[in-house]
Amino acid sequence: MAAEVETAQVEAVRAFNRYYTRRIGVLREGLLDSGYSLTQARVLFELAQREPVAARAIGDALELDPGYLSRILQGFVDAGLIAKTRSEQDARSYVLTLSALGREAYAQLDRSSHRLTADMLAPLSPPQRDRLLHAFVDIEDALTPQTLPAAQRLLIRERGIGDLGWAIERHGRLYADEYGWNQDFEALVAKLFADFANQHDPQRERCWIAELDGERVGCVFVVRNQEQADTAQLRCLLVDPRARGLGVGGRLVDTCLTFARAAGYARMRLWTNDILIGARRIYEQRGFHLIEQYPHHSFGHDLVGQIWERALD
Repeated sequence: MAAEVETAQVEAVRAFNRYYTRRIGVLREGLLDSGYSLTQARVLFELAQREPVAARAIGDALELDPGYLSRILQGFVDAGLIAKTRSEQDARSYVLTLSALGREAYAQLDRSSHRLTADMLAPLSPPQRDRLLHAFVDIEDALTPQTLPAAQRLLIRERGIGDLGWAIERHGRLYADEYGWNQDFEALVAKLFADFANQHDPQRERCWIAELDGERVGCVFVVRNQEQADTAQLRCLLVDPRARGLGVGGRLVDTCLTFARAAGYARMRLWTNDILIGARRIYEQRGFHLIEQYPHHSFGHDLVGQIWERALD
């Protein structure tokens, strides 16, 4: 069952829609000062990209009511913008092509749209433009129905360039947002990842990144326990909120367990805090047992630290 959408979220999207339609001039009498409505301009655009094309294909592409589309097309015919000819494959339908006048009308719209967009982007710095374009891609991806289940879109891979910096930043930001932890926690995570990056045994110590649809959504790494050489230490398991509930954390821990067995470790250990209920549930489901807990004051809060362990049979 889909999660209930909060009223504030709905209103935020509606507010953005109002802002953006004003910004690109959709509400003006004629789009781009052309005399054409937004829908008419879109029909001209589809004709220019697809011609020769059947009216039904235009309607399907734009999800337009057939009667409404028919009136727009007839208006274009009357204005001399398009020509209609009987389809050779189906005598009941017509094939549409732009006339010379129609191509000039489209070209003017295209030039105006290009100029308006360029003017909108011009004041932005290159990094700001990159952020904007990435945001557009994220919006389109988020609103496009997925054809594959999350399990098939999820990739667990070894760390690469830039991954550790991302992991440190996400730990610091998420734990500050969700638990109010201060910068001491980010400093601790930075040290753990720096120690791993500067000196680790790739045969017995490894770091993984989880990607969903090509975007980083999680991380974890395994090192040798400093006190017991036969024990693998699991560290810095993190799952981004947008990927929670999809099994990402479980896949990351399973990857650690598989690696640790192959590397010859006898057991795996980890340190966490009792308020991290979601992570604790993952550990319990995979056979970890609580072997020690103790109160401590860290990251600006009174916490209860826990050590969990399981044998690697």
